Amino acid sequence: MRLTAFTDYTLRVLMYLALHPGRLATIPEMARAYGISENHLMKVVHKLARDGLIESLRGKGGGVRLMRAPDDIRLGTLVRASEGEAAIVECFSSDASACRIAPSCRLAGILGIAFEQLYATLDTYTLADLVVNERELVRLFPDAARTAGAAA
Repeated sequence: MRLTAFTDYTLRVLMYLALHPGRLATIPEMARAYGISENHLMKVVHKLARDGLIESLRGKGGGVRLMRAPDDIRLGTLVRASEGEAAIVECFSSDASACRIAPSCRLAGILGIAFEQLYATLDTYTLADLVVNERELVRLFPDAARTAGAAA
């Protein structure tokens, strides 16, 4: 399985915000920190705000911040929400005729177990687990830290 860029960016935004608790971070700041597109981050931030995981304040001095404690945000829940309900292979789709060999194929069962185990593993971790090495991670964002310090 390969996670979508949307899920990757969702996790990165939340990690960044967890590393900068209590202050507003901006989309341009996070885009610079990760070297990724502001446009992509805008879509991610919009969904995270809609889902109630982050607060988004517009205007001068605005930005985003976490609405929940990092140890209350389960990775499995995040990945499920970001990846959506799309079938991973045709035989998982609602269209019973999508695959000719579905009645005799064991692939769906094996993949079903594998994905259950993947999500079960992700459910044991939280956002806090991703940022436990806070000092090391924050040091990797020198420009963002300087920008945040200048804005304070």
